[in-house]
Amino acid sequence: MSELRYRQVHLDFHTSEYIPHVGSDFVAEEFAGILKEASVDSITCFARCHHGWLYYPSKSRPDLIHPNLDNHNLLLEQIDVCRKNDIKVPIYTTVQWDAYIMNNHPEWLAIDENGEFINSQGVPAPHFYYTICLNSGYRDYLKEHLEDLIDVVGSDRIEGLFLDILFKVDCHCDNCFKEMKEKGLDTTSRRERITYSTIMLDEFRAEISPFIKERVPHARIFYNSSHIGPTNKKSLESFTHLELESLPSGGWGYDHFPATMRYSRNLGKDIIGMTGKFHTYWGDFHSLKNKAALEFECFNMLALGAACSIGDQLHPNGQLSKAAYELIGHVYGKVKAVEQYCMDTKSVSEIGVLTPEEFYIPGEKNPSIHPSLIGAVRMLQELSFQFDIVDSQMNFDKYRLIILPDVINFSSQLEQKLQEYTERGGKVIGTFESLIDKDAKVSKLYGNEYVGDSYFDRDFVMPNDVIGKELYKEEYVMYVKGTEIKALESEVLMQTVQPYFNREGETFCSHQHAPSSKEFGHPAVTKNQHVIYFSHPIFGLYRKNSPAWCKSMMKDALENLLDQKLISHNGPSTLLTSLNEKEDSNATVVHALHYITEKRSADIYTIEDIIPLHDIEFEIFIGDKNVNSVKIIPALKELDFRLENGYLTVVADKIEGHYMMLVE
Repeated sequence: MSELRYRQVHLDFHTSEYIPHVGSDFVAEEFAGILKEASVDSITCFARCHHGWLYYPSKSRPDLIHPNLDNHNLLLEQIDVCRKNDIKVPIYTTVQWDAYIMNNHPEWLAIDENGEFINSQGVPAPHFYYTICLNSGYRDYLKEHLEDLIDVVGSDRIEGLFLDILFKVDCHCDNCFKEMKEKGLDTTSRRERITYSTIMLDEFRAEISPFIKERVPHARIFYNSSHIGPTNKKSLESFTHLELESLPSGGWGYDHFPATMRYSRNLGKDIIGMTGKFHTYWGDFHSLKNKAALEFECFNMLALGAACSIGDQLHPNGQLSKAAYELIGHVYGKVKAVEQYCMDTKSVSEIGVLTPEEFYIPGEKNPSIHPSLIGAVRMLQELSFQFDIVDSQMNFDKYRLIILPDVINFSSQLEQKLQEYTERGGKVIGTFESLIDKDAKVSKLYGNEYVGDSYFDRDFVMPNDVIGKELYKEEYVMYVKGTEIKALESEVLMQTVQPYFNREGETFCSHQHAPSSKEFGHPAVTKNQHVIYFSHPIFGLYRKNSPAWCKSMMKDALENLLDQKLISHNGPSTLLTSLNEKEDSNATVVHALHYITEKRSADIYTIEDIIPLHDIEFEIFIGDKNVNSVKIIPALKELDFRLENGYLTVVADKIEGHYMMLVE
């Protein structure tokens, strides 16, 4: 049984020294009562905040207790009353942001090439965002703080530690340069400085986790960097579990969590998803997220295999907002009713999508989620395919098909791995420059010769009865330049069509690109045995412009290679599906979510309305398995179903937001 609590709150308490009577209205039993009423079963509370203040009766640094904290036992009382009510309390402390350190130990701050302090957030003063260098005397300061915290709170009262803000930065301090030289790294190379920063963070975690575990062997430990990706693999042993901070309205957007979660769930750790009750970002006092948005964010965590955490910030007076916990309770009451069906499950996936993040060059400006991966995630979700995000070192044989979206770097090892995978019956879809050897030119995997970039900035594709089956049989524009290829051993499934000319020099036509010249160009889509290749960056193009014809083309390619699909439905593309198998029983849990994100403001996407769907028919591939029953969760009302040709067909009368079925 999973040890994770599924209904968590992350309770920020970054509190200025200019606010009086901090914690003055905190009443322990009232605090716990509000949490219990909201079905919260774990709450992360603060030992130390970004302002640098402590919220417990420190023995070694009483001077750092918040100067206006009326109750020096605030953290201890939070822990004790919550434990009394079976609510766990992991403890928060900051690592690389601390205003006290900024103001009193500037020699411990990371500096850039000009000797200026590094503001990782770009926020103008006043702030606490100058990044602390962990290669300084600060490391001993932090360890002394952790020792003090453990001494005061007591090992038996510590559930776990949430260590916040560990960022790789391009630090030019003497300590970092000394360590780089000892490791044979070039201090003049930004790439190697960022590489070293990543190594240093791994070494820091490898030092701190045993340091904590020696005193608190049972402690759960997480280091927060606001993202989980391939670079975290080297220090996974330092984490007891993973938490995916991803506030859609706070800069992460609605694309971040599904992509990150679909990768992280392959790393062998329990996972908590984290959003916030804020309308925008952390510290958004006296705001409430739309109820439908918070529902979707939490239920999507469950659907993808994570427990839930909702971020809040405690008012300086120590009182929880009753409105906030009525909102949280609305969602967590529903989570409580279904969480037993979400624990101890594993995702069922038919497709693995390689992440471009694995191939990022240290030191370059890269998005946490590459646009091509966003396009792939959106497209596959909208088409109701079940998929994971993977890296090149993971086991491909778990999947019936591997997708290489647009920009996967060439390596002979990866090419060989995919060729061996296809020889065992695996299928592959590659797009644009993925796995293109621009020196050798010829791809054995694709069966094509790479000529170079397409001459035309925009060209067209011509649908046919193989690719573009549901489209009109006339040209469709491709908004982003592709590659020019020649088919060698491959079969051409779709042709490009050339425009009259590019919009350049003296040639232009109308407001955008020239129309079709009706002359075929190079291949747009080819097939080499079990491998289909698209010469356009179809996933990045879908992220940029969202043309429905690109999704239709990809759908045809997927169906060309896959003779079964795990789950299909007759609902709209806004209906998302997930399949999870219960590890302790022969049962499958089906999640269906229908929430529509909208950009009603200039700054953020959100969800306000829940639009019900009626009489949605699902077809679920079960092969030769027998089905005893299909029940709605949590009511366990039995549904009628039929079995035919390896598929289970069942109808959901009404989907209002989140819908779950148990297939036994």
